[in-house]
Amino acid sequence: MTGSRRKRPGDTFDAIEPPGDAELVAGVVSVTALVEVLGVLSGSEVWLLGLLVFLPGAASALGTVRQTTFVAVWTTVVVTASVLVRNRDGGHWFDRLLLILFTVALAATSVYGCHRRIRREDAMLRLRSTAAAMQRHILHPLPLVTDDVLVNGVYEPLQEERLVGGDIYDVVDSPFGTRVLIGDVQGKGLAAVGTAFAVIGAFREAAFREPTLTALVDVLDAAVVRHNSYAAHTGDDERFVTALIICVDAETEVQAVNCGHVLPHVLHHGTVSTPELDPGVPLGLAELAHEPTTVGWFDFAEGATLLLSTDGLTETRSDDGTFYPVDERLSKYVGLSPTELPQALHEDARTFAGHGGPHDDVAVLTVRRSPRH
Repeated sequence: MTGSRRKRPGDTFDAIEPPGDAELVAGVVSVTALVEVLGVLSGSEVWLLGLLVFLPGAASALGTVRQTTFVAVWTTVVVTASVLVRNRDGGHWFDRLLLILFTVALAATSVYGCHRRIRREDAMLRLRSTAAAMQRHILHPLPLVTDDVLVNGVYEPLQEERLVGGDIYDVVDSPFGTRVLIGDVQGKGLAAVGTAFAVIGAFREAAFREPTLTALVDVLDAAVVRHNSYAAHTGDDERFVTALIICVDAETEVQAVNCGHVLPHVLHHGTVSTPELDPGVPLGLAELAHEPTTVGWFDFAEGATLLLSTDGLTETRSDDGTFYPVDERLSKYVGLSPTELPQALHEDARTFAGHGGPHDDVAVLTVRRSPRH
């Protein structure tokens, strides 16, 4: 069927199905019969026929080109036949001729509009398929499992049709432990996606190679600086990236470097704590730092859950401008499993935002120690 929008394997969105042919024919015939009956009862048969001219417009918005063409032809034939049959005695021919011409014009416009809609939807389908492939290469699907941790979570860009936003995350199983990155690229759009790709590409290579987190952060900062240098030559804006990098190994403590990012939370035995980490500068701005990069340590016991997020969660606002109270809500959801917690927080934040909805991309990750054999 021409223009059918059936959902294909791998699609990340729900396409609108056109009505079936039998359903369409039944609807068109029913509306036509209703208009004819009302026309006979009211004595205004010809003028009520004007209601039928809107049928092709409705079909063009919901159906395929073939279905819209059928409705357009049906409407034109019914209106023309009715006008000719009911005007045998003459009179008011100009008005009736205008009705026929208006019906033909609207029918042709509806078919053309449906054709344009189908072409636009096909183009969007190809664009989204390309974006989905990009997303699979930039952001690995969750959950992610290593010998040290199980990472679960939820990721949602502000604009669903873009699929990839400014928030980033990644997990690398290195000889020095599992390195976890969560970050937020300043700005939006394709330029922000390019910066995200630069950071993640550098992280996947350097996290496996660099023995210390400070050296890893230096590599990431250099990657952002190089990308900004290229962006300046192409006329794009320079960007920075807030990031939090942690390393989990067999020890009960984990290492972390905070590059101007949202602090993590540790959930254990029904309590919520926030580790104190020195606030470093975002990636790409290391030259402005007055102090060298420092590594913080905090407890991450067996059975504890580490919650990482971007400011899309912490800066969610209600209709009256109040920020989403993350600590308060975490106390409410502390009993949930690491798999359920990110989605619960995300949905709660969306409800809290009210009619305005979220104002930024959102990434929420939970990190749980994997059982060691």
